[in-house]
Amino acid sequence: MRIRIGIGIWIACCLAAGVAGAARLKDLVTIEGVRENQLIGYGVVVGLAGTGDTQQTVFSNQSLTNILERMGVAVSPTAIRVKNTAAVMVTAILPAFAQPGMKIDITAGAVGDALNLQGGLLVLTSLRGADGLVYAVAQGPIVTGGFAAKGGGSSQTVNHPTVGRGPNGAIIERAAPSIEPKSLVHLQLRQYDYTTSARIAEVINKRFAGPPALARTENAGLVAVTIPAEFAARSTEFLAELENLSVEADLPARVVINERTGTIVLGKDVRILPVAILHGKLSVEIQTSLAVSQPEPLSQGSTLLVPQTTIATKEEKARNVVLKQGATVEELVRALAAIGSTPRDVIAILQALRAAGALEADIEVI
Repeated sequence: MRIRIGIGIWIACCLAAGVAGAARLKDLVTIEGVRENQLIGYGVVVGLAGTGDTQQTVFSNQSLTNILERMGVAVSPTAIRVKNTAAVMVTAILPAFAQPGMKIDITAGAVGDALNLQGGLLVLTSLRGADGLVYAVAQGPIVTGGFAAKGGGSSQTVNHPTVGRGPNGAIIERAAPSIEPKSLVHLQLRQYDYTTSARIAEVINKRFAGPPALARTENAGLVAVTIPAEFAARSTEFLAELENLSVEADLPARVVINERTGTIVLGKDVRILPVAILHGKLSVEIQTSLAVSQPEPLSQGSTLLVPQTTIATKEEKARNVVLKQGATVEELVRALAAIGSTPRDVIAILQALRAAGALEADIEVI
């Protein structure tokens, strides 16, 4: 159910527990050892239209000097005055099981005082992992998705022109350090939960019936699965069957609040104890106006501005909401909407309900 009040959005997930949809196992867990790795490198972008680093950014000139020296051109860093180059930090994500020759996307961000990377070309840049080894090499055009222009004392900037992306801008040179499960698979839950962990083990043991049980729960966030003998040489096929099993996940009752946008998300398991809510509004308005005081004719006085302050208060009558035993999230949302509560009012009411012990859920503010 979605109710719009002002600029805020309330989203209430009011599905009954009996009709909750099951999720695929691949959406609930990750396999231990099968993960992405972050890469980082330092490079130089050339071909900028005078929007690169200035003389105050010393390291960009030094980097350009080193590149030219490798090509047989000896130039002093202090003699270079180039505005078409910019020093950048390049980042990328190395996928699991990535093989040499595959291409991945890169992101480049200016580290100096360059104004715009639009139209720039990234020069050959090595990308290293946390172990210091080079796993990919990046080179190619940088797409910013924005621009910056100025002239005549005016300027205009669209999006963020000092950060750009290079689609398929890096080639993998070293295989990713991924571990292929051999005899034992550890399934890591994306959100730890004892009930969900136990259900995963139960579903796996039911699918691959027969003693001994293949799956066992290590803790709320880890399930160990033994690869059966018939799949000893076909672990990939076994994992493919595992990740397509359907499991009904169980999550704790939680209310998520984003006060900046006025968004409130309430899960289906949120329960409200019998409670009465009285909600009113007190507004105080202070207005100041300036009155002109003129002196008498032919007098020695001067014209003065005299502030006139008026204070007005307005207090609305308290609006009453009564929730009986077993009230649902839908009834709460409908009741608060009926009395004209704004998203900020609802946030205050939910916090008051939690403090009174009438809201059986955790409140998380993001």
